[in-house]
Amino acid sequence: METTTTTETKQKVYFDLTTSPHLHSKWSTKKVMWFVNLALAPTIAAALAFFGIYQALIMLTAIAFAVGTEAAIQSIRKKQVTWFDGSAALTGLLLALTLPPNFSLSATAIGSVVAIGLGKQIFGGLGYNIFNPALVGRAFLQAAFPVQITTWMKPNFAVDGITSATPLAALKFDKVFTETTPMILGNIGGSLGETSAIAVLLGGIFLIAVGIVNWRIPLSMILGMIIFGGIFWLINPQYPTPIFHILAGSFLFGAMFMATDWVTSPITNKGMWVFGLGISLVLVIIRIYGGLPEGVMYSILFMNGFVPLINKYTVPRTFGAVKENKK
Repeated sequence: METTTTTETKQKVYFDLTTSPHLHSKWSTKKVMWFVNLALAPTIAAALAFFGIYQALIMLTAIAFAVGTEAAIQSIRKKQVTWFDGSAALTGLLLALTLPPNFSLSATAIGSVVAIGLGKQIFGGLGYNIFNPALVGRAFLQAAFPVQITTWMKPNFAVDGITSATPLAALKFDKVFTETTPMILGNIGGSLGETSAIAVLLGGIFLIAVGIVNWRIPLSMILGMIIFGGIFWLINPQYPTPIFHILAGSFLFGAMFMATDWVTSPITNKGMWVFGLGISLVLVIIRIYGGLPEGVMYSILFMNGFVPLINKYTVPRTFGAVKENKK
């Protein structure tokens, strides 16, 4: 980086002129990634408590293959191997937490390879990927193993009436509403990381408090769900309430840990609001009119594709700039 200094000797004012980027942060990539891994601890603990110790093997498999794939590709490309920065481990862990309990270890490994290979390294590595890598891996597994990835198990500590079906599946296919308390605690059917709302919120609030997650994205998603989910519910009360939309499925997990990915989310404040509201709008439409009961993965990936446009059209006006009049 070249630095020149312009000195106005009369007024004793000094200006440092440097090349971009001009944004500075106390957070290094490595520090951020390991903090996010740490924030997932309550969700991991909840997954192990409700679905058993085997789930730890799924997480370790996903992490090992994600890290191994990253190191292998970087070595082949003769790039610096950066598996220790925590980003590959985080991708593997996030992927594992989107999988159903007792999921196949071999399929988990395939998903991790795809997540890192096609979701991240094919674009050039960390910082260049367009879509969330963990969700790319999850989308591949959804297409390749449709039965396995929609096979659920009844959780430990399940109360009477709780089945292995997820609350969204129970509502869509059996017209059965799940009570709010189990969805908050997590003793319901679902993916490893989505069932316990309170565990997800603990990790998410921690990331917001330390400044890693910008509160605008999760808040805009929640407000969007209240607005759009509320409109459909007011039109037809047989549709889920906004609270049900928020607590059921992986909405909160996506809002805290997936949509807030620094690389694949907007960088402008206004853009974050557009991004979060857009995710909720797409999600409500998928859940109500789609063939699948869930839709968080698709809605986030869909809005990931609009991030460059959102950034372009939500750039704050430069101080003192005058909008050009078009003739």
